[in-house]
Order: sequence, then C-alpha cells, then structure tokens
Amino acid sequence: MALIARITRASMLEVLAEDYIRTASAKGVATLPMLLRHALKNAAVPIITVIGIGVALLISGVVITESVFNIPGIGRLVVDAISRRDYPIIQGVMIIFAAIYVLINLVIDISYSFIDPRIRYS
Repeated sequence: MALIARITRASMLEVLAEDYIRTASAKGVATLPMLLRHALKNAAVPIITVIGIGVALLISGVVITESVFNIPGIGRLVVDAISRRDYPIIQGVMIIFAAIYVLINLVIDISYSFIDPRIRYS
C-alpha cells in the first residue's frame, strides 16, 4: 500500500504541474472534479502498473507465506511436491502461476487503452 501511495503521489505531482491542469483551474473547474477527471486519469498508468507488479509479487509470496505459517494451500502444495520430487504437480502449479501472471499482465495492458486513449494497440 505504501508503494502504491508513493507512486500515486509522485504521478499526481507530475500531472498537476502540467499546463492543462492550470487551464482547467483558470476556467473555474472545481478542485475535486479536476483532480479526479483530469489529474488522476492521466496519472493512472504508472499506478496500474505498480498494482500489477504487486499482484505478481503476491502470487510468488504465497509459497513462502503458506510454508512459514503452515497453511494448507497451493503454495504449500508446491513445497511438499518439491520435497517429494513430484514433478507433475510442480509443473502443473507452475503452469497455473504462469497463466495467472500472464492474465494479470494482459488485463493491465488492456486497461491502459481504456484509461489513456493515447495508448493504442494496432
């Protein structure tokens, strides 16, 4: 959460220094709509990227968390399969982790074009 807040703050400060924010303020746009509609929308691309990286770290961290706290789950299954040298289970779980990671990155990349119309995928 702290990393997301820091990236949000840095992105917002960068966007708030742009000319179109000054123009919107000079036209009399209220502060909250200007922050939400103009500034946050243009600062959202790096924020979404950091959130996607955080989700990928959560996927990899599940193995450690479940092993340390002895919680039954897919991460614990991987550790047990490695200790038993059960290769089909290891391969299956790694394929699941990789598919989840790829799908998350796909969703993030597609969301870029909805957030910022300047980004086009041809």
